[in-house]
Amino acid sequence: MHQIRKYLETFSPMRNSDWDYYSSKLQCVTFQKKELLLKKGQTENFLSFVEEGTLRMYFPKIENDLTFGFVFKNQFISGYDSFLTQVPCTYQIEALSKTTVWRISHADLNDIYTNTEIGNEIGRKNAERLFLIKSSRELSLLELTAKERYQNLFSERPQLIKEIPLKYIASYIGITPQALSRIRRQVS
Repeated sequence: MHQIRKYLETFSPMRNSDWDYYSSKLQCVTFQKKELLLKKGQTENFLSFVEEGTLRMYFPKIENDLTFGFVFKNQFISGYDSFLTQVPCTYQIEALSKTTVWRISHADLNDIYTNTEIGNEIGRKNAERLFLIKSSRELSLLELTAKERYQNLFSERPQLIKEIPLKYIASYIGITPQALSRIRRQVS
């Protein structure tokens, strides 16, 4: 649980009383490989911090799922649009390895925003960080070639090559697994 505090304090120092209040709301949950944290059609009720493991966010399709995000140790994960609006989610979140998260419910997070000095600031800064990651990916899909997206992905997030199956990486950068194989041969 100390990893969460360390991460949150990258935004702003936290008083012990705020941390005690925040941490009292956290619940530890472990998911097995291939287990869903969130299924399409469910409403997201949790914001989770990954203590250990790797997850992917994807749209389930009959032939090929469309992967649009990966989350690793010491990062937050949520069907955030569903979490904010409290409407059913249109995608899924799957554990790619055994994954342990510390999660907080929608109601408890709003309680923290109301009853702690630092809650709103941490929430805003974390949302800004998530927006920048999303924006960067969208711009790369619009501006870069598939080869450039592949090269940038591994310079920015080198853990992907070690932890993510290539079919998910191909989907994430918007190409087929066959096209990814050709790019990997060119780059090697």
